[in-house]
Amino acid sequence: MAHNHADRLLVQIASYNTNLQGVLGLPQDLVDWLSPTLQVSSFLSKERRAPDIVAVGFQELLPLHLGLSGFSKSVIEDRNALILSQIEANAPNKEPYSLIAKVVNAGVALLVYGRDDTIARTVCDVQTQWTGSGPMYMGNKGAVGVRFRMPGDGGGVGETFTQVSMICLFVCAHLTAHKEKLATRLADYKHIVGSLLFPPVASEESSALSTIYETSHLFFLGDLNFRLDIPPLHPLAFSKNMDFARVLDDEKTREQLKEFDQLLIERRKGTIFQGLHEGEFWKFKCSYKYVLGEVDKYSPELLLNFYSPKRGPSWTDRVLYATYSDSADTLEQSNITNILYTAIPAYTTSDHKPIVCMLLLPSPLRPALAEAPTKPPMLRLPSTYSPTPDPFATAKKYTGRALDRVIGICWYVLVILGAGSWAMGIFNFLVGVGAWTWWKVKESGGPPVV
Repeated sequence: MAHNHADRLLVQIASYNTNLQGVLGLPQDLVDWLSPTLQVSSFLSKERRAPDIVAVGFQELLPLHLGLSGFSKSVIEDRNALILSQIEANAPNKEPYSLIAKVVNAGVALLVYGRDDTIARTVCDVQTQWTGSGPMYMGNKGAVGVRFRMPGDGGGVGETFTQVSMICLFVCAHLTAHKEKLATRLADYKHIVGSLLFPPVASEESSALSTIYETSHLFFLGDLNFRLDIPPLHPLAFSKNMDFARVLDDEKTREQLKEFDQLLIERRKGTIFQGLHEGEFWKFKCSYKYVLGEVDKYSPELLLNFYSPKRGPSWTDRVLYATYSDSADTLEQSNITNILYTAIPAYTTSDHKPIVCMLLLPSPLRPALAEAPTKPPMLRLPSTYSPTPDPFATAKKYTGRALDRVIGICWYVLVILGAGSWAMGIFNFLVGVGAWTWWKVKESGGPPVV
């Protein structure tokens, strides 16, 4: 049955770990990734509806020596042009879109678009930020963010109410890998909350920087790297002879497996993603780890050892969200309607499958015109959780950025010397140093006589 949700913003979120293949470009267009949500949205009304906001995040976008060196501009520009053209080409009525903001740090990137006739021409206070959570705060892991405000002073014709201004904040992250690194992932998130900081919200008197939680709507996406951690003696434990891909075909089995998902377990404990919600991720098969070039075939090493501490199959790629009207004490329920949450198996150039999510935001607040202007509503958080900015955030960020550049450029030079291989580059460098030393000794007439 069709429903009318014309006053509720439609947000499309897509995330993809490209396995360092971004520099090569995409072997196919983005229709498989972006178009399904446009078609699914037809249930919202009699007419198909294009999203108001589209956010696309990447992890491991390009080889680390390029990402750390900062040579990502051309790759991001190419992706921006392709994504924008695909969104517009597949929109129900060819609605035009504009880029609201893009930001990249090493291999983590986020591009956010707005539909011209609903959002893009009205957004303001657009800001971007980044932070690294790798060794010494390097950018091989970390997050990037985009925040903007949607003014609320434009009620429709004949309306006696006006919308309240809203703030949207999108975060794309890549957390530490491997099953046994759970504590490090939890620390990554804490670091991101403390260091991915934005200017104070305009309506606040305080000059303190804002954490990602100071917003009306928060969306957190990316390769979060949480794994399935099944007890060895549990009935759902897999033997090496089982075909894991076939086991995952059964949704009931996947629903049982979700109980061993590290992210869900930690959210229930309240140790991470406090106040955020997620759709039914078990509705789709694990997004990692696939054989390159295969649509539905998991890596052989996984089939031999499901309990591999490094490479266990899991729902590593996720989207979480929260809105100002959500209860701080209700884990499973949100006033954001999750319309679609799935993986796209057709992409085969990475060991991850891209995921896509479509969210319908709640109706905007509409105070009476006679009331005083209302500042943007903020997220409600559990009383036991109080996110605070890290006073050393700036120093940590730029320490990491400096190391990124030094290591990245040295690595880049080695790759050039090795004709694409850093290992061969080291060999060639050592051979060159040896040859130069030999030549200098020979030129000076040999070693000095003692």
